[in-house]
Amino acid sequence: MTAFYGELLWRVSCYYLLLGLGTFLVYGIDKISAASGGWRVREDTLHLLDILGGWPGAFVAQRFFRHKIRKKSFRARYWATVILNCAVLGWLLSPYGA
Repeated sequence: MTAFYGELLWRVSCYYLLLGLGTFLVYGIDKISAASGGWRVREDTLHLLDILGGWPGAFVAQRFFRHKIRKKSFRARYWATVILNCAVLGWLLSPYGA
């Protein structure tokens, strides 16, 4: 059982790292597009990436690029995705979700 959770933890960590990096890049692309008046990434797409597990990358990107930090409605939805993602992950890693 310990080996199972060790393997699961490794896979989940890699998933969050890769999706976080991808989300960071998407936020960066959106920031560049916003500054140049180009094609923008829809907020729903950003939130989808957040809820799927990219929220750590989004958190870093928001501070690094200073992007989406003033819009309160966006930030409220972002934090809702973080809470929901963490709740689902906690359940999946619990005996009930296993």
